[in-house]
Amino acid sequence: MARQNRTLARRAVSSIEIFLVVLTCVFASALLGVFLRSVLPPHHLSEEAKATVQLATKLVVTVTALVLSLMIASANGFRDTQATELTQLSANIALLDRTLVEYGPETKQARSALREKLTFVLEKLSSKEYFRSHGDLGTGVLYDEVQQLSPKDDMQRQLKNQALTIARSVAKLRWLVYEQRTHSVSSIVLAVLVSWLMIIFASFGLFAPTNGTVLTSLFFSALAVSGAVLLLLEMYKPYTGLIPVSTEPLRAALASLGQ
Repeated sequence: MARQNRTLARRAVSSIEIFLVVLTCVFASALLGVFLRSVLPPHHLSEEAKATVQLATKLVVTVTALVLSLMIASANGFRDTQATELTQLSANIALLDRTLVEYGPETKQARSALREKLTFVLEKLSSKEYFRSHGDLGTGVLYDEVQQLSPKDDMQRQLKNQALTIARSVAKLRWLVYEQRTHSVSSIVLAVLVSWLMIIFASFGLFAPTNGTVLTSLFFSALAVSGAVLLLLEMYKPYTGLIPVSTEPLRAALASLGQ
């Protein structure tokens, strides 16, 4: 457990660190290209050599752009899925509460526990510690309390069955949200992507004139592609990242509880 907590802690702070490493590597590759330009023999920088290098670079640029766009699209799809699951979870919680209200006053304790746990989740959802040690909505206890209800007529029996079905759905969605928290980009894929970017920027620097304008342009270009990598990583952290999904559905569900 201690090893898992340390792993999650490293993952939680890695996005900015990776961004800085990528920026450093990519821009350093451009500077390396500029340096090589000053030490290579003239025939290595001939028009024929330049045309060949540019042709190879265009191929790498195309592949890199394609892979990066697909990765960002996949990450955005993951984030959208998380937002959809959160909305569905919120709707099920509100529906469960309404079902318990219709059942009768016997469910007051269960509804109170649901409201208390949902309040706790909203307060801690954006906290890294929540996903390290909690991730619970009290669905197990709530399910047991609903299971222990003693229906007095067919209507209450039907409402109890509905409440149990909804409680199972809430538990399923809650586990989906919790278990998907560790999804991220493969380190091997990320390393390959960065190596391609380094090749591209090294070729840029190799044939670029050495002046402040060119170096500034290369730096901001490196900043842009590094920012794309940061965006990619942050999309896989929809609750604790820099661009979290909206918790308004949960807040709306909480506002409806007890009414």
